[in-house]
Formats: sequence, C-alpha cells, structure tokens
Amino acid sequence: MERERVRWGVLATGGIAASFTANLLDMPDAEVVAVASRSDASAKAFAERFGIPRAYGDWSSLAEDEDVDVVYVATPHSAHRAAAGLCLEAGRAVLCEKAFTLNSREAEELVTLARSRGLFLMEAMWMYCHPLIRKLKALVDDGAVGEVRTVRADFGLAGPFPPAHRLRDPAQGGGALLDLGVYPVSFAHLILGEPSEVTARAALSDEGVDLRTGMLLSWESGAHALLDCSIDAGTPVTASITGSQGRIDIPHGFFYPDRFVLHRDGREPQEFTAQAGDGPRDSLRHEAGEVMHRVRAGDTESPLVPLAGSLAVMRTLDSVRERIGVRYPSEG
Repeated sequence: MERERVRWGVLATGGIAASFTANLLDMPDAEVVAVASRSDASAKAFAERFGIPRAYGDWSSLAEDEDVDVVYVATPHSAHRAAAGLCLEAGRAVLCEKAFTLNSREAEELVTLARSRGLFLMEAMWMYCHPLIRKLKALVDDGAVGEVRTVRADFGLAGPFPPAHRLRDPAQGGGALLDLGVYPVSFAHLILGEPSEVTARAALSDEGVDLRTGMLLSWESGAHALLDCSIDAGTPVTASITGSQGRIDIPHGFFYPDRFVLHRDGREPQEFTAQAGDGPRDSLRHEAGEVMHRVRAGDTESPLVPLAGSLAVMRTLDSVRERIGVRYPSEG
C-alpha cells in the first residue's frame, strides 16, 4: 500500500538544508513544497536548485503555509527558538537542527509550546536514527560489553575559521561546543543518560567562544565519559565504549558509522557493517523517515530522539558552558 506523502517546508538555505532537501527528494513518500529564507533571492535560488514550487523571503509565510505538514528548521542554532517557535505557533510540526537551541531554557520553551499545541517536535540528532547506532545501542543495553565503565568520543575540525565565520560569532552561538561537541555529548547521553557531574576546560577565542573544549562527565554508577571538540584542531572523530566484559570501537565518523567492532573477552572481534545505501549522509534519510512515520501516526515525539533526552543534553551543554565561561549576547 502506498504511503501518504508528507509535505515538507525547509526553513533556511545553508549547507545542511541542501543536504537534507536532496535526501527528501530521493524519498517517494516525501514532497518538498516550500522553502523560506530571510531574503527572496536566497529562497528563490534554493527553490530553483531543487525544484521547489514556493519560495518565501520571510519565515512567517512558510509557517503559515497550510500545505506544509512539517518544517525542517536549519538555521544557526541561535535562531532555533524563534524559527521553531514561529512554526509551532502556526500549527506546523517541526524537525529542528541540533544543537536544539542555545540553552536549556529555550529548549524547555519549545517543548512546552509543542506539547500545549499537541504538535510533533524533534531535534535533528540524525545519529540516533542511524541503523548501526541503533544496533550498537541495543547491544550495549543487552549487556554485550557488561557494565559500561567509560565512553570516549571526539569531534574536531582543523579550520582555521576566520573571526567573521559563524563558528567564531558569539551572536550566532559560535564555538566548538554547540556545533560539534553536541555529537560526543549526545553519544554519551545515548549510552549512559544524563550525567550527575560535569567538569570542563576550554581555550577561548578573542571573540569569547570556545576554540576547543575537553569534558569529563561522571555518573553515580562510577562510569565516566571523556569527550572533546575543536574548531582549530582536527581530531580522529572516533568513539569507544568500554565495559566490564568488552569494548566497542567506532572508527572515523562515529556519528554516521559504516562499521563498528565489538571486542569481548575470550572471543574473536566481531565487526558490524552498514547495509548498502547507508552512507555517511544517509542518516538524514533515516531521520526524515522517522519523522514522517511519527507524523503519519499522529505522534508528538519520537522514541528514537525523545524530547526528554534533548532537554537533558541541553542541560549538560549549559553546564559545560558555565564551567568554561562562555555566554552568548542574547542570554544577557
């Protein structure tokens, strides 16, 4: 039986919006009907590039478009609260890029708004929707490595990014943590939940954002996570989980893996590989599929990317920023 098409609106026209839209266009049950930007020229250029019928030079017109079922918010995270809130107020379901918002207060506001309206809302943590990450999570939950002792993950880019770049701009929520560090932090949360203690150190730019941040998260079980992120040093972008009875290693690109290896005491290593078609950017397709499945079912959130989990990650990111001394202009 053919599935009902879900009609998407895309809010913003940057690189991740382009990647996500390209994936939607390859999905027979998805239709991209509108795009919005802060300028007519940007919206029209994006619409022409992807064959989208309607282009808006303002966000409100997209939010109010009755032909849109779901809006994908792909602005810088400094604008997530405003953009996603506008769409929810207008009655649209929302998939909002990560980091979910600038801080946990804004995230709470969005979740409260979505729940009060009975609308679907999900953070675009595509890693959680990847089949191999879901397999890894199931193995850990089933005790494949015993009791988890440590988690390690990193994500760093060499740059250099000039001072005018959005990653260096405090007004846009710049720095390594919210743009890159959200992946290691979310990975640790996936495995161990919200930590009981957060320690962090960072090197800050002249603009006051973090160039690189190291984090030690601790849990009452005695487990801990060693995480780091950077916008001025390339890192391996790998992850590992070590337990009382074994270890899982994920090679480069841990948040969109093509394989991982399970090591267990007294056994040969066991490699798990992605199926054909599950390339680095295919997590966007899995993410979109999860959203459409939930919207069709009338659900208001996804069990793969639960809102409680997104709120917990934002609380951890807040704690890290408090410890490294990063505060954004809009926070006063």
